[in-house]
Amino acid sequence: YDSAGIAILDNDKIEVYKALGKIKNLEEKVSHNECVLNKDNLSIGIGHTRWATHGKPTELNAHPHLGEYSYVVHNGIIENYKELKVELLEAGHKFVSQTDTEVIVHLFEFYFNQSNDAQDAFNQTIKRLDGAYSILLITKSEPTKIFFMKHGSPMAIAKNTTEDGDEIYFASSDAPLIGHAKDVVYLEDGVSGVATNSSLNFSEEVSWDTLPTSKQYAQKDGYRFFMEKEIYEQSDVVTDSMLGRISDEEIIFDEIDANIIEGINEIKICACGTSYHAGITASYLFERLTKVRCNVEIASEFRYKEPLLKKDTLFIVISQSGETADTLEALKMAKKAGLKT
Repeated sequence: YDSAGIAILDNDKIEVYKALGKIKNLEEKVSHNECVLNKDNLSIGIGHTRWATHGKPTELNAHPHLGEYSYVVHNGIIENYKELKVELLEAGHKFVSQTDTEVIVHLFEFYFNQSNDAQDAFNQTIKRLDGAYSILLITKSEPTKIFFMKHGSPMAIAKNTTEDGDEIYFASSDAPLIGHAKDVVYLEDGVSGVATNSSLNFSEEVSWDTLPTSKQYAQKDGYRFFMEKEIYEQSDVVTDSMLGRISDEEIIFDEIDANIIEGINEIKICACGTSYHAGITASYLFERLTKVRCNVEIASEFRYKEPLLKKDTLFIVISQSGETADTLEALKMAKKAGLKT
């Protein structure tokens, strides 16, 4: 990640800190400025680590992004941000970043200035957004609340009860939540809501799970980088993935119905980055062993080319993180077209 930032709302005051590079740079900046939460009053905060998609890695482009009295963090891509930005500029809003995310907070304030209702403004905002996004928004107009929405990009919410009251955490995966809470909900697409220090309200029914207790899989174990660790772990991962799967007579996949390959005349693999390269390797093996035509496509290109999708195609997607927005959108397209996936 190229930058990070936090925004802390304490009654009518918002403190914001951003820094380029690793999170330790943000920690040093916060410490230097003596940012201390006032535990006697309700304090809420949002934060984000950015991987640049729109705009250079700069502090201005780092999240959280601000309006006149609100801040937002966002994971994903707003595909219609240019049209929205033109509309908001014509309405008198001033932008300071090159990002797609900044349109969210200005759109929220545009609607709030009309209705003076934060919940209605947030609902109106998310109706206008196209793309994949998970959003957290705080505003001085509702200083005790965090508004949230999940669509396409992952969002997990965890809660914990302490002597001082309830704690609520938001994250894009469960790794940063482990050790801070016990209960977690992994939001489905289209779920939104509002959190305070004493309540958590969702737009629809959700199912709570128990967080794992070990963070071992999220540690570097002496390697310099996670990528280096993953490279050296490949042989172990392949071996572990085959445990209990291979017998003298057959390959065992209890999770997959054998009927899934009936009537299939083509296999299509869709992925991005190194997952795409893995898909190319798999395609050679699939064609060699099954004698069924197999092709591989980059998900970010596949989404926008109006692909020809036939129901005799087995559609396979690969994502290392399980969060790749383009890959998830490609999967939705295949499911909508009635393909086996």
